[in-house]
Amino acid sequence: MRARQLEVFCMLMRCGTVTSAAAMLNISQPALSQILLHAEDQLGFKLFNRVRGRLIPTQEAEELYPEAERIFSELGALRRRTVDMRHGRTGLVRIAASAPPGMTIVPKALVAFREAHSDVVVRSLIAPMLNIIDMLRNGDVSLGVVMNNLPHHDIDVETVGHAELVCLMPEGHRLTALKSVGFADLVDEPMISYRADTLPARLLAGAAEAENFQYAPAIEIDISITAMPFVHDGLGVALVDGLLPWQQFPGVVSRPLRPYTTVPIAILTRSDTQLSGSHQIMRDCIREVCATLERGRRERS
Repeated sequence: MRARQLEVFCMLMRCGTVTSAAAMLNISQPALSQILLHAEDQLGFKLFNRVRGRLIPTQEAEELYPEAERIFSELGALRRRTVDMRHGRTGLVRIAASAPPGMTIVPKALVAFREAHSDVVVRSLIAPMLNIIDMLRNGDVSLGVVMNNLPHHDIDVETVGHAELVCLMPEGHRLTALKSVGFADLVDEPMISYRADTLPARLLAGAAEAENFQYAPAIEIDISITAMPFVHDGLGVALVDGLLPWQQFPGVVSRPLRPYTTVPIAILTRSDTQLSGSHQIMRDCIREVCATLERGRRERS
């Protein structure tokens, strides 16, 4: 199967219709159908059956798809790399972070990195952790920074710090009178916090259980920044990470959470790939920022 045929096959598997797949690939429907027919002729078996205007993958297509998708992703990464080289961006640092470290740790690390390496292009992305894992595996990025240090079989996980969890509330809320907020203070308060299958949620649930309190958010979130407008509009108080500079957001106030609870901050890299010199320097800058934050956290605690 040629590269273009592979591309068409994967897009058809994703979209399910010729119309959608052709639009995504920016080619005509007849051209896409012709590429598919050539692929099936070369393979010697059908990949799709037409049922009421939709393409239904055959059993052979279902078996081929996982491997085809992996190769398709690697081809995409290769194309992006060659574009970078064509434009002279061979000195390129590619990093992805979840939102809190992406808005706090990465910018501080970039300040130190750019002072010494202003000629190196930095591509910085913000994404959920699972997407970052995929990007590392596909070669789209070489460094990941997340708030989770759980192991992965093909990813090196280096814990470089911790972020304390805080209670976020609107200005003028009764809890602003407290120096810190415990679970007992949250009785009858609508809670905004992480969905149950995330690491922060598990840590909060354990801390709440030890205080005879049930962790049951009325509004579930994936990342802490999404709680801010809900809190601002009076929909409840939020239990979120304290890594973000909440004091910079007007209309909301943060207080430390009791009992003192933290979530890990980790740098992720591929186990089977050696970092380039530029990426190693960026990793060192991230480590230094996290070490500074860790010292401050320990002093506060």
